[in-house]
Order: sequence, then structure tokens, then C-alpha cells
Amino acid sequence: MTPALSAPQPPAEFGHSPLRLQGSGVMRFFGLRVYEARLWVKSTLDANHYASSEFALELVYDRRLEGKAIAERSVAEMRRIGEFDEAKAKAWLDLMSRAFPDVAAGDRLVGINDGLGGVRFFHNARLTVETVDAEYARLFFGIWLSPKTSAPALREAILGLTS
Repeated sequence: MTPALSAPQPPAEFGHSPLRLQGSGVMRFFGLRVYEARLWVKSTLDANHYASSEFALELVYDRRLEGKAIAERSVAEMRRIGEFDEAKAKAWLDLMSRAFPDVAAGDRLVGINDGLGGVRFFHNARLTVETVDAEYARLFFGIWLSPKTSAPALREAILGLTS
């Protein structure tokens, strides 16, 4: 008999505010699991106004990835969401290179959006970077939450739009 899996718990990085899981889904690349994404909210997140909402996006990795590759891919995905110049791309790549270390199976990256342009990143509960930049917050979290995402099925799952 297989033991029952426990339900995911809200990330402690958010603080003492009670959170609930709005939705979760798995990112796959060529059929292989890369990570499970979980969207934690205080109240239901309006997909049309995600940038001005307070939430935590938790990624639990299934495999080893280099932090530099995660940062570079993030910049490429952010370009799908909106336009920005090379100076911002360079600055944001530097920020994310510091925010995202190499990850292994079981590692967690948590991004917290305060709804006012502030973003905090954690790796396995350790703060790596914080910034205040509303444009960055909108474009970065738009990788998962914008209608322009490259992963629409994952977006629907983490927003709780699919059963």
C-alpha cells in the first residue's frame, strides 16, 4: 500500500499571513518534469490584475538546473510578455543571476509579489534578492500569469481554471 501524500503547505517565506493554494501544475519540457508550480494567495487572484496582487509563486524542481540558465530563460520569457530595452535586460539578468542559484531535485524557489512592485526571491527558504520595480514584477510573474505566457495550460492550472 502506497502512503498518502501530504497536501502542500504554504511557503513560510510569505510570513504569518494565512495563504491558500489557488492552483498548481507541472512544467514539462519534451515530456520530462522540470518543476511543479504552486500559486499561493490570501484571496482569489484576479488573472487580469496579477501584477497588483499579493501572492507567492513556488517552484519545486524535479531536476538539476543551472541558475544562469534559469535567469537567461526568464529574460527570454519576459520578452514574450512585454518589450524592454537591452539595459533593462542586462540589469534584470544580473538580478536574476543573483536570485537563482543552481537547483537540484527537491529544491524550492519562491517569488513573492507584494502587489506594489516589490519582489522577494528565496531559495530553500533563504532570501536571495529583493527589489522594487513594478515593471520587472509584472513581466517576471507574467511568465506564468500573463495571457501571453508560453505555457497556457500551466497558467490555467495555477490560476485554478482547470480541474
